[in-house]
Amino acid sequence: MSNTDRRTFLQSAGLAGLASAMSSAAVAQGTPAHEKAKTEAPASKHSIRFSVIGLDHAHIYSMTEAVQRGGGKLVAVYGSDPKQIADFRAKFGDVKVARSEDEILQDKSIQLIAGAAIPDQRAPIGIRAMQAGKDYLADKPGITTLEQLAEVRKTVESTGRKFAIMYSERLEVRSAVYAGELIRQGAIGRVIQTVNLGPHRVNAPSRPDWFWDKARYGGILTDIGSHQADQFLYYTNSTQARVVAAQTGNLAHPDRPKFEDFGDMMISGNGGTGYVRVDWYTPDGLSTWGDGRLFVLGTEGYIELRKYINVASGLPGGNHLYIVDRKQARYIDCNGVALPFGPQFVTDIVERTQIAQDQKQALLAAELVLTAQKAATPPIFS
Repeated sequence: MSNTDRRTFLQSAGLAGLASAMSSAAVAQGTPAHEKAKTEAPASKHSIRFSVIGLDHAHIYSMTEAVQRGGGKLVAVYGSDPKQIADFRAKFGDVKVARSEDEILQDKSIQLIAGAAIPDQRAPIGIRAMQAGKDYLADKPGITTLEQLAEVRKTVESTGRKFAIMYSERLEVRSAVYAGELIRQGAIGRVIQTVNLGPHRVNAPSRPDWFWDKARYGGILTDIGSHQADQFLYYTNSTQARVVAAQTGNLAHPDRPKFEDFGDMMISGNGGTGYVRVDWYTPDGLSTWGDGRLFVLGTEGYIELRKYINVASGLPGGNHLYIVDRKQARYIDCNGVALPFGPQFVTDIVERTQIAQDQKQALLAAELVLTAQKAATPPIFS
């Protein structure tokens, strides 16, 4: 309800004095200052050769584009579905189709493997890649069990290779990138909490069989919630964290008994606290797949991101950021913000740095959701 609508309601209810006070307050506060943020991506310093194994999720397209933006040369692809391969080559050109996974693993010129296989296959592929002397970039969730996580950590330690996870709702969303910049500048003081809402549209007719099987995708917190766990750790700068409470359930899909359509969790870290809610309830009336929101509370202000849509606001598209500090309220259009992950990640591969993604933080995010998933209880009302 807008301020005008609220004043009209209060007047009709005989509360004209309160309506007048609201009007005066609105004038005093004014409307948020409107800004446009623009940043430049870091330069691509290096070139690497990379290949793709696993095309089961369309995220592989944006992952491939990110590595190419950083200076990656795509040299080969391997997948089990001919249509997936044909679609991928239609997008990325006449890339070589490998006859087997081993053909790629044994090519010593390949430095990185990226993949979006069925989720429960991603960690095993990554382990084999690292053992073959290559870095690995997995779609999220990169890991679906605590046993896989233990093996990934062991292999990272023994090989010195990278097991990166594309948490795209932070790394490839311009407003999320800019929020990180503002927080690092101290714009809202010390961050003490994040609240992250991750609704998705289920699009049932287009989903493969594995999408409905918790054993294959890991559960809703493991899957969607991994994005939010990553953001919690990043924005609160937490290096240690634990799950306080978690719930998961299948509340609207009784014909899919192995599916979860709702989950939430509370997290506490050494940099702040966090609440996460994820679901598959985006209604058909929304013009995009989900109304993703992030709220970051600081000691001197707060930030709200409306990542993909700003419902009924008159502001088109996504990447909307609102910030309130001790001086004013501002709206910032973040569509001019560059995406630094690709160039940073390629540099990390060549120079063995951790600028694009901290390895321990990436795996801690996975640990949080895997722990939450295992401990989750069903909602009482389910």
